[in-house]
Amino acid sequence: MKAQHSYTVTVEWLGNRGTGTSGYRDYGREHLVRAHGKHEIAGSADRIFHGDAERWNPEEMLLASLSQCHMLSYLHAAVLHGVVVTDYSDQATGVLALDRSGGGRFTSATLHPVVTLADATQAELAQSLHAEARAKCFIANSVSFDVHHEPLAR
Repeated sequence: MKAQHSYTVTVEWLGNRGTGTSGYRDYGREHLVRAHGKHEIAGSADRIFHGDAERWNPEEMLLASLSQCHMLSYLHAAVLHGVVVTDYSDQATGVLALDRSGGGRFTSATLHPVVTLADATQAELAQSLHAEARAKCFIANSVSFDVHHEPLAR
């Protein structure tokens, strides 16, 4: 039997300006994302959808989830293969395509991990571990769009 893990988050809308959703511009998109025992995340819609640019939007959180998952899977693979990583950063990008009905979907995401190694002679092995990390990343395995990787090892 395979193991299963459950997760619970609470999202609370804070955008009722007194008239609820009486009109498209009459309500705020501000909300809080909570999980037991963790700091709240201040969320909103993207600015182009009348949100607050100072708060995280769902699109950014999706990219952050992909980036975090790949990083954690990569660091695990590095340990398994004896590769010592001393620094890791990523600047993930994504493409959201809107359709005529007002809906849309992500069509792709690209991760740009920059990995610093204790031993530069392991750069080729370190690069190859991104494929293993991709295969093990729960989030990337759960989305219906392509997740590309353009890694750099140093």
